[in-house]
Amino acid sequence: MNVETVASEPIVATEAFPQAKPKWIRVKLPTGKKYTELRNVVDKYNLHTICTSGSCPNMGECWGEGTATFMILGNICTRSCGFCGVKTGRPESLDWEEPEKVARSIKLMNISHAVLTSVDRDDLKDMGSIIWAETVRAVRRMNPNTTMETLIPDFQGVERNLNRILEAAPEIISHNMETVRRLTREVRIQAKYDRSLGVLKYLKENGANRTKSGIMLGLGEKEEEVIETLHDLKEAKVDIVTIGQYLQPSKRHLPVRAFITPEQFAKYKEIGMSLGFRHVESGALVRSSYRAQKHLL
Repeated sequence: MNVETVASEPIVATEAFPQAKPKWIRVKLPTGKKYTELRNVVDKYNLHTICTSGSCPNMGECWGEGTATFMILGNICTRSCGFCGVKTGRPESLDWEEPEKVARSIKLMNISHAVLTSVDRDDLKDMGSIIWAETVRAVRRMNPNTTMETLIPDFQGVERNLNRILEAAPEIISHNMETVRRLTREVRIQAKYDRSLGVLKYLKENGANRTKSGIMLGLGEKEEEVIETLHDLKEAKVDIVTIGQYLQPSKRHLPVRAFITPEQFAKYKEIGMSLGFRHVESGALVRSSYRAQKHLL
């Protein structure tokens, strides 16, 4: 069974109780005037956000601050990562009107800071980078006062694809490591740890204003491996790091190996800040876009 030893120790998940969640993983119900206004707009115009489709635990807080996350390039991914709930398979054809649709959604919702993300599109020659860049430009044309973060795939490390994002110049360019080096092959089957580091370093060295990355905990990583990843991200000149708890999307996905305590998350934040990152968000319910607007400061 799951046994909680001391406050700073993780709760280990077993096969018998793979989803037994500790008391500190509690989702607050979204409330507030701003949230209600956005919820009404989303429902009225049938708008799609990751916040709603992904049942994000921070939706109320983010919407209350005028921040929302949108996914482009469809909802079918060409990769089959063991942690991700997005459907894997053969993607549908591109919607070249998508950049304008996303820009209109952001305008209707009166979003002050938009986070854009996407599935991986390894089936495309440009891996989706052209629509990525066009979406950033469309949002900027229609919403000149809206700032943006782009949470991009690795584009297989192809520089011409990365350059398209750099040329579109979002305020923050993000790419997630997701896990530590040892677990990368298991967690991100078609990704490479060093390639992701290389992408982040290339972005920063070639004009990105701010770069950002995130990792999940509870997949079987060791403390020293998390600290090693933080050092690697700092070496890659990353500005912002998010650290959160992995939660299993379904029984088909990788199991939760441990629930990390608030004390341990606080320790990682302290270590990250001591390394010189501009921002470190570390906590059980932290996700890539958590407090995204504050990362502009």
